[in-house]
Amino acid sequence: MRARSDIMEVPIYGIAEAAQYLRVPLNTLRYWTKEEASATPLVRLAGREPARLSFHNLLECHMISSMRAVYDVRLPKVRRALKALAKYVQHKHPLIEQAFQTDRRDLFIEHLGSIVNLSRQDTQILIPDVTKFFLERIEQDTNGLFKLHPFVMERKPSEPKLIQLNPAVGFGKPVITGTGISTAVIASRFNARESVPDLASEYGVEPKQIEEAIRWEQKTGAIAA
Repeated sequence: MRARSDIMEVPIYGIAEAAQYLRVPLNTLRYWTKEEASATPLVRLAGREPARLSFHNLLECHMISSMRAVYDVRLPKVRRALKALAKYVQHKHPLIEQAFQTDRRDLFIEHLGSIVNLSRQDTQILIPDVTKFFLERIEQDTNGLFKLHPFVMERKPSEPKLIQLNPAVGFGKPVITGTGISTAVIASRFNARESVPDLASEYGVEPKQIEEAIRWEQKTGAIAA
């Protein structure tokens, strides 16, 4: 049996699929993962031919999305910060293993009691951690396995955590949180005119969970179209 930690590194998501799950434009995700002679990619894909993301890669892109969509941290500064980080600590997946902070312009880390500006490397100031609510969408179990609660409709703290991506459940495809119930199966049955109460009763979950699964698939389908 594959070790649970190895599951996180399996290339299971295509670029288009990951873009839909993360609610980012396809070309944007391609740019974040593109190999170039002049610069290293922000995220090193687990699979290259064809290009595919591991669950770790998915989480890394989730964190880049937070820096860009919510805090407007520019990608060149993210790239410089990752390069500078290597002088302090070594991480295989720094975007999810290292707690970054930001003042909406630069990226910082706490190192040996000091706040280090990784974007400029010329100042040390104390600031609050404003990436908290994106990090709160990621959970880690006692075995070190990560799970992601993607944003369904909006990138807001009020978004419920009723949908989950878990590399150990359903091959990493979206399921209702705490179950192995596929959101795609729920939406398919709903589209075949089965009612929300009947589906909730059959699967032993709350109607709001069924509704969120349907909402997730409808939003994902709209983005793909």
